[in-house]
Formats: sequence, structure tokens, C-alpha cells
Amino acid sequence: MQSQSRIFDDFAKVATGAAGSFAGAAKEFETTTREKLREWLGGMDMVTREEFEATRALAAHAMGEVQLLKAEVAALKALHNPPADHTPTAEAARGGAGPDGQPTA
Repeated sequence: MQSQSRIFDDFAKVATGAAGSFAGAAKEFETTTREKLREWLGGMDMVTREEFEATRALAAHAMGEVQLLKAEVAALKALHNPPADHTPTAEAARGGAGPDGQPTA
């Protein structure tokens, strides 16, 4: 009976050793995979969240300035080129002439 017990004890030791080896291999695999992933992501030249948010705020500020400048250009154009007055009294004051100086029919 003792020989069977010894066989089971030896088998248990081998199984425990194998389980420990598998656990060690799994840990090694996890560590290696994490390192490779960090190297791969590090090579992608990605930005941090803070850098992204700063650039986003800068772009929003620039868009606001663009809108203000567009409004200012439109106001300056309106001052430089006033709209033509096509009211009947304005045409009568010109003697019935159109914008090109030719008489209107």
C-alpha cells in the first residue's frame, strides 16, 4: 500500500511543479506582452489627453477670432461699397438714368 501512496505523492509533486511552471510561464508571457505593447504604442507618437485638450481649446479660440474678423471685413466692405439705391425717387433724381448712365425705359 505504501508504494501506491508513494506513486500518488510523486504524481502530486510533479503536478504541483507543472502548475508552478505554467503559472511562471503565464506570468512571463503577460510581462513580455505588456512590454511589447508599451513599445508599440510608444512608437505611435500619440498625444496625451492634456495636449489634446490644449490644442482643442486653441482651435476653438482661433475659430472665434476668425468669426470676429469675418464680421469686421464684412462691415468694412459695407462701408466701402454702399448698396446701390434703386428707389424711384433716386432714379428720378438721376433723370431716369440707370446705373450705367443710360436712360431707363
